[in-house]
Amino acid sequence: MYDVIIIGGGPSGLMAAVAAAENGAKVLLLDKGNKLGRKLAISGGGRCNVTNRMERKQLIEHIPGNGRFMHSPFSVFDNENIITFFENLGIQLKEEDRGRMFPVSDKAQTVVDTLLNRIRALNVDIRTNTEVSDMHFSEEGPHSVLLKDGTTIATKAIIIATGGKSVPHTGSNGSGYPWAEKAGHTITELYPTEVPITIDQPFIANKDLQGLSLREIELTVTAPNGKKIKTHEGDMIFTHFGISGPAALRCSQYVVKALKKYNAQWIPMSIQLFPGSSHEDLFQQLVALIKAEPKKALKTVLKGFAPERLLTFLYKDLDINEQEVCANTPHEALRKLAQTLTAFPLKANGTLSIEKAFVTGGGVSVKEIEPKTMQSRKTKGLYFCGEVLDIHGYTGGYNITCAFSTGYTAGSGAALNSK
Repeated sequence: MYDVIIIGGGPSGLMAAVAAAENGAKVLLLDKGNKLGRKLAISGGGRCNVTNRMERKQLIEHIPGNGRFMHSPFSVFDNENIITFFENLGIQLKEEDRGRMFPVSDKAQTVVDTLLNRIRALNVDIRTNTEVSDMHFSEEGPHSVLLKDGTTIATKAIIIATGGKSVPHTGSNGSGYPWAEKAGHTITELYPTEVPITIDQPFIANKDLQGLSLREIELTVTAPNGKKIKTHEGDMIFTHFGISGPAALRCSQYVVKALKKYNAQWIPMSIQLFPGSSHEDLFQQLVALIKAEPKKALKTVLKGFAPERLLTFLYKDLDINEQEVCANTPHEALRKLAQTLTAFPLKANGTLSIEKAFVTGGGVSVKEIEPKTMQSRKTKGLYFCGEVLDIHGYTGGYNITCAFSTGYTAGSGAALNSK
């Protein structure tokens, strides 16, 4: 009989295996895929953003989905512990913008291989291509896991680390939710987060701005009543269906929730191309530019003021004559341009599907989880970690930090309680 069986070989499951084995448990790790750590191998654009080096308060602010729950798991294993853990295993890490930590090798596979070597060194039994069809919970113990091939395996503790429903080609297909429900748990509504946003406007359908990247802008989601819901700054890109890039991904969950809350066809969004400048500031800058060169064409004088493709689009969209000499350009035209550059209007009508999202919102309710051990409050000897839980962060190393932290906490908790 095993002390701990872990279902799922993603970031949280691998870390749970390490922690359980380090605490002396006899561990079995099951994964239905042919390879462990598939999500880890593609994370951070294939470079693996292992964590984020931020103060804990800031870290929790970057986990909009039940971040406060993470106080306890972080007290067991936090971002600094993650950094130390990998460095002790010989992976050198480097810090990049906004606190993101990457292996110096820039290869996610280094992280996956090192974790797997550690698990093997700890004598964890690993079975890939092994699908779990059911599990049985017993109040007196032990619990048991039933495999697709008909085998039943007894264990003192089960850790469900099956992931959410995002990036299904890595094996996350939502298989853990029915087992959680069977054990008495509530699954909060699932929705896509950190996902590109779809926009229903002619310029998107016509691909006028497709492929145009905007740097260091502010993107705002607004309620239909005009009240600001959320602003995120960063980079973004126009696509053939809407917008993507870090700022758009971070705003996506607010679009999903607002569409539902207001039962709306679309939600207003806007791009501020010059954060910190009001449209009056911008208007005055534009006036100064055309006054300085009254005999040149408007297009020539404003070249470089904003991305050229955007300006060309706006001249046409706002009915501004770009060939007009500056002396003849009406102030009203400059005012319209300034207004649009500080609040370029968008109509968000949804997002791509949950399968196309980087992260799943919703999951096993954290109210039913003991945060210091990740044990179920409903079924003794059952533990959860990673994205199967109703916890989600922004992109930038926050989700993987939650996965490693809850995984390590679940592994330690399960090992200690199974003795």
